[in-house]
Amino acid sequence: MKQNIYDNAGFFSSYKRMREKQKSLNDLLEQSGILALLPEVKEARVLDLGCGAGELCRRLIKLGARSVIGVDISQNMLDLAAQDAPAGISFLKQPMEDLQFPPSSFDLVVSSLAFHYVADLQALFHNIHVWLKPGGVFLFSIEHPILTSSQGIHHGWVKGPEDVKICWPVDCYSQEGKRESHWFVAGVIKYHRTFSTIFNSLIKAGFTFQAVSEPVASDEDEQIWPDLKEARRRPPFLLVKTIA
Repeated sequence: MKQNIYDNAGFFSSYKRMREKQKSLNDLLEQSGILALLPEVKEARVLDLGCGAGELCRRLIKLGARSVIGVDISQNMLDLAAQDAPAGISFLKQPMEDLQFPPSSFDLVVSSLAFHYVADLQALFHNIHVWLKPGGVFLFSIEHPILTSSQGIHHGWVKGPEDVKICWPVDCYSQEGKRESHWFVAGVIKYHRTFSTIFNSLIKAGFTFQAVSEPVASDEDEQIWPDLKEARRRPPFLLVKTIA
């Protein structure tokens, strides 16, 4: 059984309140980083793995994609995604690990902050390479290995007097596998992998690297939201762009 934490009522309620804030770390760092790495998408056939509430699906259609299939395991997230979804988007409730598509079905496969929930990432990378046409683009973001390494062992910043953030602990980095931690609710499961495992898995699947990014905010955004400066001390996201 694949974990479906977003259909947990307590988790989803807290998550939704967080995302309804005016701006989030995802919006200002991760999503802007994804958009900066997007290839030309006009007339592209796109697959969005872990589409969540469908924000990226909508953006891709606005940019001219011919079609976008958004896949997610959570009915709660897909219900949000389906609200006023424009023509050209279809949604599929299924674990991404169980998907089946014919070879060369897509010009672009994207995924935003979903792969750290996947136990067998190597198998998924292999499938994505098959689903992409030759020369197609695979672009994804994932929680940074610096974050996932110590989840379930340490919890966030080490703080000193007056709650001053001293450092972010990195521990058990080479000990890959399942991490269980508390994020809104107890028992949230993610999977830690090293840089080398992520990159070698992509190479083994047949991908060629085009770009790697660990985004930080602009000076202007950091002036408005000072907490964004923390991304310069420890990177929250890793973005990778590859070619099939």
